[in-house]
Amino acid sequence: MGDSAEITHFMDLKACDPAQVVLRTGCRFDREQNQYEVRIWGHPYIVDLDEHKIYPKNSQTVADYALMDLFILYFLMKSKNLPVSGQWVSEKDIPGGAGFFRGPHTIPTDLLAKRFSDDLVVFAGVCKKLGGEKLNLADASFSFSITPLIPVAVLYWKGDEDFPGQVKLLFDKTIQDHLPLDIIFCLACAICYRIAKTPADSKQII
Repeated sequence: MGDSAEITHFMDLKACDPAQVVLRTGCRFDREQNQYEVRIWGHPYIVDLDEHKIYPKNSQTVADYALMDLFILYFLMKSKNLPVSGQWVSEKDIPGGAGFFRGPHTIPTDLLAKRFSDDLVVFAGVCKKLGGEKLNLADASFSFSITPLIPVAVLYWKGDEDFPGQVKLLFDKTIQDHLPLDIIFCLACAICYRIAKTPADSKQII
């Protein structure tokens, strides 16, 4: 991160009361270093307020996309300390989502359908490498704890002679209380990109 708009997000976070951020998100704050430590997708990340940088604490952990960085900043700034509802919803079920998640804001789940080409064994292997927990939905499905407050599910339906395979993301209903639509879109894109780019035989810690 580094452009003026992104630095503005860091400045907005810097203006937040760290005690309240910690209370809402369960993250840690190092006053001496002026850094937050937050677990994202099961691994610790450092948010450096002075250097305007987000990076993995563990050198073996894969750095995420810039879209995930934007999600992390908004999560720290805006999320609420709400229990997970346990009710999955699509992006179209989120208030305003039916009009927003279309055209340029269509979630790129087609990347996953193309990547796995109905090979549910490979799909499951990649999801497990990324810490996915198996669900009993669609033909194959896994949930991911992006943060303890924000789980996301990825569902895969195999294609047939009439319809190609289809992949869909579902969110816990409370996501509408945590994030605006554009940041939900950033998160969804980052999830699709990461799953699509993870090698099935990767031995890298992710």
